Amino acid sequence: MAGLPVTSLPEIAFAGRSNVGKSSVINALTGQTALARTSNTPGRTQQVNFFELGRQLMLVDLPGYGYAKAPKGVVKAWTGLAEQYLKGRPSLRRACLLIDARRGFMASDEAVMRALDEAAVSFLVVLTKTDKLKPAALERLMGECETVLKSHVAAYPLALPTSARSGHGIAELRAHLGALAGAAAIH
Repeated sequence: MAGLPVTSLPEIAFAGRSNVGKSSVINALTGQTALARTSNTPGRTQQVNFFELGRQLMLVDLPGYGYAKAPKGVVKAWTGLAEQYLKGRPSLRRACLLIDARRGFMASDEAVMRALDEAAVSFLVVLTKTDKLKPAALERLMGECETVLKSHVAAYPLALPTSARSGHGIAELRAHLGALAGAAAIH
């Protein structure tokens, strides 16, 4: 934690299981294809990566949790750093918890949501890869999200369906995060 940059900008962290699409969503949000490094290999992001946007906002790409193609000791170290960051970063304004729409909520996602509740860190569930679901399946998942989020005090009440590939939901996510940057500028 001591090695992380000090900033006065509001930070938005992107957390989620390995290979959920955190880097792809950051690239889609910024309109770039290679700002955040993407890979089909689970566990490619192994550090906390910061991306400053126009001196208004800092996007933070966290290493994924869960399965990764890396030594267990390395995975444990980066998972611990991500957990410390989420629980103790004063400039963190919101965590975006990315959930793969094809898999839904998993036990590790529930554990992260409980930890965010305990740390009083506001979080938004962002469903990724929604272009791979049929409309009826997405509708069922949205209903499940609404039920799950009601039981978490730090959760934003609605999940946001997105697809980095098709661009669906990216403008809405950008507007949501832009409002946080604007609110920070007022204070």
